Amino acid sequence: MSSAQQITRKAKSNLAIALTFLPKERKRDMITFYAFCRVIDDLADDLDIPLEKRKRGLAEWRAGIESGFTKPDELQSEVLGLIDRYQISKQPFLDLIDGCASDLEPQRFGSWEELENYTYRVASCVGLISTQIFGCTHPDSEKYAVALGHALQITNILRDVDEDLRNGGRIYLPLDDFVRFQYSERDLVGRVHDGRFIAMMAWQADRAEKFYQQALDHLQAEDKNALKAAEAMRKIYHQLLTKMRNDGFQVFGQRYSVSKPRKLGILLTTFLGF
Repeated sequence: MSSAQQITRKAKSNLAIALTFLPKERKRDMITFYAFCRVIDDLADDLDIPLEKRKRGLAEWRAGIESGFTKPDELQSEVLGLIDRYQISKQPFLDLIDGCASDLEPQRFGSWEELENYTYRVASCVGLISTQIFGCTHPDSEKYAVALGHALQITNILRDVDEDLRNGGRIYLPLDDFVRFQYSERDLVGRVHDGRFIAMMAWQADRAEKFYQQALDHLQAEDKNALKAAEAMRKIYHQLLTKMRNDGFQVFGQRYSVSKPRKLGILLTTFLGF
């Protein structure tokens, strides 16, 4: 088993599950890309790894993709091969690394525009690269990928509010929305769950809904088959968003998820075209 396969199997993520039904070669290459994303994300987020080591790791990956690795390991060689094989621009890889690197230190986002730049780098860029590996040909598929990336990342942010607070005091909700709903950072740190908090979370959920719809609007018949894995992700995460909303965003007391049987049902109906 390759290092990419080991990383992907260990992660057990929604994306890893959605790759199950891809054609063999594209599945192999998406596993490689997913493993790359997982390594970069861990370097940014794993507080058990010393900060300087994480910084060096991200800098090594960035320099290696931009100019070549001195002594590439198995995964690094596979990622470079991926870029060459599909003639993918290096820029979204570099943007993704830069986005994750910004998480090395706790940060705040004053407005949605600031957060949008972050979600583009850490999520939309993943979609842009994936569309190349999936074999998309319609130009609207890039717009689909960008919109879906924003939607998925906002959903993650809402689900992970409590976890992010515990992981270095991270807050990803835009600060101007705190002002809009008269809810403070102190309230968030204190896990105050009241009408103000619910309204602020619903505001973010509405923003995500718009991006989910934008993604659908850009889904073209030409690429529907190629984007089945992405569509499965869209349906799973949209259901997760709906579940949080219907439950009043009880994110301080639980981590929301979609059950395995439900995920399997979504995968089957998506890939079989029901």
